Amino acid sequence: MPAVPDIPSEQDTVDTSGAQASILMVEDTTALAAVYHEYLVRDGHQVTLAATGQAALQVLAAAPPALILLDIRLPDIDGMEILDRVRQEHPHLPVVVMTADGSVNLAVQAMRRGAYDFLVKPFSADRLLVTVGNALERLRLQEMVEIYRERIARPRFHGFIGASLPMQTVYELIQNAASSKATVFITGESGTGKEICAAALHQEGPRSGEPFVAINCAAIPHELMESEIFGHVRGAFTGAIADRAGAAARANGGTLFLDEICELSPDLQGKLLRFIQTGSYERLGGTRAEQSDIRIVCATNRDPLQEVRAGRFREDLYYRLHVIPIHLPPLRERGGDVLEIARHYLARFTAEENKHLLHYTAEAEQLLRSHAWPGNIRQLQNVIRHVVVLNDGDAVTADMLEQALTPAPGRDAGESPPPSPSGSNGTGQATTMPEIRPLRILEQEAVLRAIEHCDGNVPRAAALLEVNPSTLYRKLQSWRANAD
Repeated sequence: MPAVPDIPSEQDTVDTSGAQASILMVEDTTALAAVYHEYLVRDGHQVTLAATGQAALQVLAAAPPALILLDIRLPDIDGMEILDRVRQEHPHLPVVVMTADGSVNLAVQAMRRGAYDFLVKPFSADRLLVTVGNALERLRLQEMVEIYRERIARPRFHGFIGASLPMQTVYELIQNAASSKATVFITGESGTGKEICAAALHQEGPRSGEPFVAINCAAIPHELMESEIFGHVRGAFTGAIADRAGAAARANGGTLFLDEICELSPDLQGKLLRFIQTGSYERLGGTRAEQSDIRIVCATNRDPLQEVRAGRFREDLYYRLHVIPIHLPPLRERGGDVLEIARHYLARFTAEENKHLLHYTAEAEQLLRSHAWPGNIRQLQNVIRHVVVLNDGDAVTADMLEQALTPAPGRDAGESPPPSPSGSNGTGQATTMPEIRPLRILEQEAVLRAIEHCDGNVPRAAALLEVNPSTLYRKLQSWRANAD
């Protein structure tokens, strides 16, 4: 006959997520305890026996089990009192009460006070194992529901807004990948929040207290990109009047985010590959190797594999970077998230503009949900700001949104129209006069507007303007120099 211990050791309990379950049996009849113990052990469970109520409470305090089999009549403490203690301290812990024949009313009372089920002694092995199995299965399902509820009830995650299932998947990927040093490759359409994703990876991980450095590879001329990433020494090129640390040095210990990485030139792709492999680099114009310990996160709105097939992106670099892929869903696939995001930015922009638009009408919400949002969250932001700036009142209507979504000639959707200058026609009536500005200003505005429209992608803006990308890079450099 097995001994009846008072308090279990660490070996007497197991993780409830495994195949076995730890069970506490509170039974003062030694012979019955031995029989039921044998039934449960043969079924693969780990069982701790307690002959008194006080011993059972000590077990609960030391290591709560996955299930309790509780005799209602004990020599020292009323079993109902123990049941009440369990319900108060461990509300999700299932309790199956055991009672003698003729005490069924007592068992029913126990069920009303929170017991999962009851067994009338004596009972067979099958009856015991079915009851225990059902109780443990219910516990497992409860735990799964709690996990899913926590995930789905998470409407925000760092800079993200939205509780849709696609975004819950993204949040889970970020949490799982954050602690690793492996490179993360973020893909998704423009405006889906790739930099927010990179920042969340940094903030969730062990490097959160170190620098987070972001570079948009499409917004910097190719000839300056190497210096931007790796730095340069004095005299490396015209205008390099002093040594300058690059992003690799500034991000040391932290995270380097390379947005639009497919814009890197082939030669720089090779240098980046070597840096990823060795952690070593040289500044532009320098001869001394430097080391940097960084986690690299990159992103693109293109299909990276298509870029590899087209010969524009190195295959070996792709596989070095594409270790943990995260795809951000477009706004049109995120269901009700669009309303939560729209409400957030309405509150933010009305506060910034000192307006009083407090909510959306039902028709406006329907329009928000049905629109395709090709520009994703960035387009939604622009549309809402447009509405807030040009309207007043208590509610945003569908008409307001439609006006913002319908671009005027020469203006993108969501972009506020420029003020029209007025003059006189000599009869005292105001008339609209064309604004005449220098051609160089118009050219600069057209170029910058095209680059903004393409989300900083200079080659794409050059294609729309039907000029060579190098022409735009030279103009950008010239304008920056004049601005300085």
